[in-house]
Amino acid sequence: MAEFLKAVLFGIVEGITEWLPISSTGHMILLDEFVKLDVSPEFWEMFLVVIQLGAILAVVLLFFGQIWPFGRKGNSNPVAEKGVFSYCKKDIWILWFKILVACVPAAVVGLLFDEFFESLFYNGVCVSIALIVFGIGFIFIENRNKNANTKINSLAEITYQTAAVIGLFQLIAAIFPGTSRSGATILGALLIGVSRTVAAEFTFFLAIPVMLGASLLKILKFGFSFSGNELMILLTGMITAFIVSVIVIKFLMGYIKKHDFKVFGWYRIILGIVVLVYFVITA
Repeated sequence: MAEFLKAVLFGIVEGITEWLPISSTGHMILLDEFVKLDVSPEFWEMFLVVIQLGAILAVVLLFFGQIWPFGRKGNSNPVAEKGVFSYCKKDIWILWFKILVACVPAAVVGLLFDEFFESLFYNGVCVSIALIVFGIGFIFIENRNKNANTKINSLAEITYQTAAVIGLFQLIAAIFPGTSRSGATILGALLIGVSRTVAAEFTFFLAIPVMLGASLLKILKFGFSFSGNELMILLTGMITAFIVSVIVIKFLMGYIKKHDFKVFGWYRIILGIVVLVYFVITA
């Protein structure tokens, strides 16, 4: 029972920190210092990634109408007037192609160098530095954009070039744990003139193929030989992450309509300092 309660706690932290630009990795590392699951190192490594599948399902549920590319209902721009392609929504297919373009840099580097970068940078000091640096970045960009007009105010206005630039920022998060995947992509989008709402939505959609791919790789590496307890712990974490993610995504989309991201920047800086001090003291 204690392990299931711990899994719930990790699911709560994952659901909150995956979508807010404050680094789920940084929080998971810190939480793991105080609340350790009684599992093998191999399962723990897999659990940290696959628990994100619950968070993905929250995006699919909340934005289904914007990301499902099939159906005639509400299809004002079909690929073809007749035949099977009349069930395909052209604007959504184009959006998915842009998402895939943005995924390429992180996917290539992740497949080739995931374990190398993880061994090099997956530690408290590197994570804390990434938290602080990108926290400063959020404050700087928001101050710079305070009186500026955004250039891109809808998903349809995102070009393939824009998607590629956002993908490069996602690559930074793939290399440096603690950067925050959502934080890096949102910051990159803001930097090139994308509105906060569009930046957040594109980041949510971008997470779907990225997290699915990363989870699949981790499961294949771990194998499918789960014990009963391991399977229940994983499902508990995923279900909790799903429920919390639904709440957090709704909150964030409402919040950024009236506020900027600076509060998250300050939070990152404070957390980064706390993490750095903790690991220096306990080293």
